Amino acid sequence: MNLVVTGGTKGIGLAIIEVFARKGFDIITCARNRQELEQLKVSLEARYPNIKVFTQVCDMGSKKEVQQFAHSILENFETIQVLVNNAGLFLPGSIGEEADETFETVMNINIGGTYHMTRGLLPLLKKSKTAHIFNLCSTASITAHSNGGSYSISKFALLGFSKVLREELKPVAIKVTSVLPGPTLTNSWAGTTLPATRFMEVNEVAEAVWSCYNLKTVVVEELVMRPQLGDI
Repeated sequence: MNLVVTGGTKGIGLAIIEVFARKGFDIITCARNRQELEQLKVSLEARYPNIKVFTQVCDMGSKKEVQQFAHSILENFETIQVLVNNAGLFLPGSIGEEADETFETVMNINIGGTYHMTRGLLPLLKKSKTAHIFNLCSTASITAHSNGGSYSISKFALLGFSKVLREELKPVAIKVTSVLPGPTLTNSWAGTTLPATRFMEVNEVAEAVWSCYNLKTVVVEELVMRPQLGDI
């Protein structure tokens, strides 16, 4: 069984890898930092000696690099059971005031990378009888925020992409789930003075993804998660 996670060295992506590795899945992941990828590979293979770990440096904002990563997977694996489109970029700011090129940068990663990664791996996903695609959206995909700018736009678009993908893949029995977490304690919130109780923990998001994957006759189309005290 094979799991692909984009942006797997930190945050929710790393937490999802940990859960699936513990369950015996071989791991395929990418990130921009080679050293962090190597450290992850060593750590996982030491703790889970029965699994294989495949990593590749990839900037999800580069169509060329995403396609190269997908091609490497096609060359090295016969099927993929789970694809988690996790890699994303958050840059705060309003539409009228955010830095020039912010829109292009955020959209290239949050939408472009996911689009090209999914297209590239569909041949392998279609070979599996239990294929499942998870797209890491956000509560910002359904709620507009004044300081969300291009990030919120990209997350609304990602939810739309997931909906289209869900309809297209129904006939070939590939499940598609949009994961919409609220504030989660990741690097995006580094330096915050808010108490931990205002955030979700990454391991709980990961466990929810695992639970959705294990449903047999049901697909969770949208998994909305918020801290007990609500969004910030």
